[in-house]
Amino acid sequence: MGKRFAVQLPFADPGKPDTRSPARLLIWVGRHQRATLLAGIFFGITWMVAQALMPFAIGRSIQSGIVDHDNRALAFWSLTLLGLGLMQAFCGVMRHRYAVFNWLQASFRLAQVVAHHAARSGPSVRARLSTGEVVATVSNDAMRAGGAFDITARLAGALVAYVVVAFILLSSSVLLGLLVLLGVPVLVLLLGLIIKPLQARQRDQREQVGQLTALGADTAAGLRVLRGIGGEHEFFGRYRRRSQEVRHAGVRVALPQSTLDAAQVFIPGLFVVLVTWLGARFALSGKIGTGDLVAFYGYAAFLVIPLRTSAEAVDKITRSLVGARRMLDVLAIERPITEPETPAAEPPPGVPLMDPASGLIVAPGDLTCLVSALPEETGAIADRLGLFGEENGVVLGDVRLSDLPVDVVRRRIVVSESDPVLFAGTLRTELDPWGRSDGDEEILAAVSVANAEDILDALPAGLDAPVEERGRSFSGGQRQRLVLARSLLSDAEVLVLVEPTSAVDAHTEARIADLLRQSRAGRTTVIVTTSPLVLDRADRVVLIDGNRVVAEGTHRELLSARPDYREIVTRGEDE
Repeated sequence: MGKRFAVQLPFADPGKPDTRSPARLLIWVGRHQRATLLAGIFFGITWMVAQALMPFAIGRSIQSGIVDHDNRALAFWSLTLLGLGLMQAFCGVMRHRYAVFNWLQASFRLAQVVAHHAARSGPSVRARLSTGEVVATVSNDAMRAGGAFDITARLAGALVAYVVVAFILLSSSVLLGLLVLLGVPVLVLLLGLIIKPLQARQRDQREQVGQLTALGADTAAGLRVLRGIGGEHEFFGRYRRRSQEVRHAGVRVALPQSTLDAAQVFIPGLFVVLVTWLGARFALSGKIGTGDLVAFYGYAAFLVIPLRTSAEAVDKITRSLVGARRMLDVLAIERPITEPETPAAEPPPGVPLMDPASGLIVAPGDLTCLVSALPEETGAIADRLGLFGEENGVVLGDVRLSDLPVDVVRRRIVVSESDPVLFAGTLRTELDPWGRSDGDEEILAAVSVANAEDILDALPAGLDAPVEERGRSFSGGQRQRLVLARSLLSDAEVLVLVEPTSAVDAHTEARIADLLRQSRAGRTTVIVTTSPLVLDRADRVVLIDGNRVVAEGTHRELLSARPDYREIVTRGEDE
């Protein structure tokens, strides 16, 4: 049995979701786990039908065995009741296992789809949604949407058991059978009247929670700065007001939610009372026997289960649709880069990288530095070289980057931005998230090139030390050096570094420049910098002005030939 639940998480490929509507998104997830869903439905139906038949077996035991004094019939129906009990117990266990498995599998698939899309979309997601909203969507909405797959087995069992009971009642009394057949759908529709306002208020509460999460994350991230300027009280006040808005939204949800919860108990109970009352009248009038009356009481009690299950299903499916709608908001954000319909053949290694927009040609195997008085000019070139943004005409060899699969570009060209970002985890996984290094030696070598040994020595757990979110426990210079080590471990054919030494002292910068040149010997490296210590180690320095290449040569050649270059790098040295 255990092997049936052996699914490797995370999924190697969660698939391409159907984003046309929340319902289609959930159906798409269901198709990926149809086998386990069908297994859960099978056990759910068997489990519920076994329960539905137990009042019938009890009634037959009493009528045939006790009222009619038939010992053989009593023994037969008693054994039948025992078999139904054993079947119910076994199928109940399996139904629950498959229900939990389907819920978790669906939730993880949805979380992975949304998280991957957010990661691939990058700046587009950050421009539309806050970090808190994306995190809440991945962590909360995915679990809510997965709830629809938890209820499927019980809902299927409830529907089939409802039909079975209605058929048995029809065979005993047409009036009671019609009451069940027509009454249950009417009761479910009555519950549905509560769903629309509940769904709207749940959606509003979900948005408020996402905004509160985002505000809390922003406040925590800037707490040191806020304390420095005495602004923490203002932000705490904003958080308090936002928290109250979330509380009010929760109160607004409470009314329809409590009404639904009460209706799940009251309406089925009222229905049971009606069925029991009619059964008792029929028994008194002689239309049904004593055993049938006992069975009717059993059916009346049993009908609470499918009725409450149906009400619970309405609630869970509503929550699932709300969660799916929030996930679609993230999935609707388009990636700034699209995969080519017909990818070009990958060029061989060791070819030049050219940017026609600026006239830059990066020779293979060289250490090339880009210099500009305006950092946004060289920053834009670095983005184009890494294919960040729309079609930009950059060519690797004789193939445009936009004609290559994005994963090929990301593997061959790595761009390390000027704002160093670290994620939560161990330092080992932070430096080598790809798991490419064979051992600690390669990681330690990259740390040495980045002159970050002092950071490692200060951590008692070394490479196994935990890193806080965004690396808050490290200074700006420490984060910069750790990010440089991570970039080196990517072992990219082309490595583009944007101001990799701007936050370190001159002695450290000189050492990093020497070691970086040695470690990247024979591989293409582009550095955006105005530091003379780095520029002096470059094979070629390119001066950018007006978004175009205006001069190139060695650092010393440009110092003597270009006063504008000398002014830029001298200012950079003074700063």
